This record gives sequence, structure tokens and C-alpha cells, in this order.
Amino acid sequence: MDYQKIRLTAENGVATITLADPTTLNAASLDLAREITHALAAIAHGKIEARALVITGEGRGFCSGANLSGGGPAARELDVDGKPDAGSALETVYNPMMTALRDFPYPIVTAVNGAAAGVGCSLALMGDMIVAGESGYFLQAFRRIGLVPDGGSTYLLPRLVGKARAMEMMLLGDRIPATKALEWGLVNRCVPDGELMATATTIARELANGPVALGAIRKLVWDSLDADWNGQLHAERKAQKFAGKTEDFIEGVSAFLQKRVAQFKGR
Repeated sequence: MDYQKIRLTAENGVATITLADPTTLNAASLDLAREITHALAAIAHGKIEARALVITGEGRGFCSGANLSGGGPAARELDVDGKPDAGSALETVYNPMMTALRDFPYPIVTAVNGAAAGVGCSLALMGDMIVAGESGYFLQAFRRIGLVPDGGSTYLLPRLVGKARAMEMMLLGDRIPATKALEWGLVNRCVPDGELMATATTIARELANGPVALGAIRKLVWDSLDADWNGQLHAERKAQKFAGKTEDFIEGVSAFLQKRVAQFKGR
């Protein structure tokens, strides 16, 4: 696919998706969302060789949310009552993108520069490791245009920061700067802007050099958000059975016994 709104690169086992529409602060148009979904599939299916993924934005912003001036929910279909259906694009484009992120087989690092607003906030929060530059901020701005949060944010935020803070973000629509996001546990790291990509890439390379079990770990954690105790124990048992049959497990044990650094191969 010839990408127009994103860039997809890969180096040293790390794929990077860069949202590349800086004139709109990388607004999540329908085309941009479709391209992200396509890129995720290309990596997941082995067309791009990688074992970890970084997602970031070009220019001054990570993602300013859906493009209201064209190509976003403003360009929505009419419902049977003749009024616009603001949810149609969610069903056909944005929700599949978010589900592809959740089901991705490798660890994801999001590097948040500037605004992560609306569905861009949800996209940022899909990182297994979330690194924010000091200029970064998270914004649920839907109340300002008379809509409800989407992109899975009503699912993610209460689980990440609790009901009270999630309500504050969504009902008041205030910016949450990177420093406060770190305090709240919304992100893993807050670093100077000039160190953002270096920090995110270093983390991603560490993940890419890890065992294939890291993919199983991220799946276990994401699934735990919906699981009961017994179900989660059963899921761990199944994942451990898988991990115990990998070459990486043999290498890990051998390295431990030989007191050396393990050289994992991702299989």
C-alpha cells in the first residue's frame, strides 16, 4: 500500500509508524486510520520484519483527534431518520483500528509528542509502554463538540486512572499535561521533548530483543481487563504451556545457568 498519511519503517527489529500529516497535527482522518490498520496487519503477518512497534507523530503533535474539517466523523452517513450518524465511521474504520492495536502480537510503545486528543488520546493509550515528551498532553475534548468519547476511551480510562479521574477528563474536557499523566499512572515515562524518540526507541529495542513470550504477556494483561480470577489463571496456564515450548525458553534457562546474557530469537 502506498501510504499518504503515515510512514512505516523498520530497523533492528523495531517497526515505527509515524503519523505524517503535521499540518493538521496528524488528525485521525479516515484515510489515516485505514493506513494504520493496514500497517499493523503488514507487521503482524510478517511482511515487515519486527518484534516491537513504536507509534509517534510527526511535527508538533501526536494526534489531534478526528479530522472535523474533512475525512472524519463530519463526513458521516445519514441515519434512517435523515439525521447524521456520527457513529458510522467508528463501526467501519476507527473501531477496527483500535481492535487491531489491542490484538497486535508484539509489544507497542507510543511516543507522545504534543497533543493526544480525542481518538488520538485513545491511540496513545494503546501503548504497552507509553512515553510522553514534556510538551505532551492528553485531552478528551468531545464535550466541546457535543459528542461522547470514543476509540475505546470510556473503556481504557477508568481502568487506567480510576472512575473519578476518568470522569474528570471526559466530563470537564481539561488537558492533562504529561507531568500530571505520569503522576496519575497514565504513562510510563515523561522525558524532555528532545529525548522522546531516543527513549521510546531504546525501550522498543529492548522489547524486540526479548523472548516471544512478551507477546503472550501483553495479551494476558489486555485480556485480564475483562477476565475473572479463574479465567485468568487458566489463561496463564495456556500461555505458559506455549512459552515453555519455545526456543527462547531453552535459551533463557541455558543463559541463566551459564550466567550470561540470553540471546533471544523470538521463536
